[in-house]
Amino acid sequence: MKTFSAKAEEIDRKWYVIDAENKVLGDVAVAAANLLRGKNKPLFTSHVDCGDFVIIVNVDKVRLTGNKEDQKIYTSYSGYVGGQKRETVSKLRERRPELIVERAVRGMIPHNRLGRQIFKKVKIYSGAEHPHDAQQVEAFEI
Repeated sequence: MKTFSAKAEEIDRKWYVIDAENKVLGDVAVAAANLLRGKNKPLFTSHVDCGDFVIIVNVDKVRLTGNKEDQKIYTSYSGYVGGQKRETVSKLRERRPELIVERAVRGMIPHNRLGRQIFKKVKIYSGAEHPHDAQQVEAFEI
């Protein structure tokens, strides 16, 4: 008996849309990461990109529990002296709300070449509209 290993060219990819309106950020990110990796498929292989495409809409209305809106801090560092930038979720939501969900999903996929390839299959939009109607997207409920 031989172990089955999926190949990238054998995988049929679907398109899913997740509506993040009034959903908790972590729940949205977990659902998107599982679909992106293909963990819901019976032919899941950890070292192969066997996931689907994911569209996340209404990310400007995503919910955070507790006091994270004011207490959670996103930090970035440029590498230069004095190049550290800190920003709360409420300030980031005003400036660029897609980045909140983008960072949550990116943290839940592998941090290697495969993860960078997988992350290209997620499309994040702050409004309810998206330009991917031609792909016959299916709604995914959380």
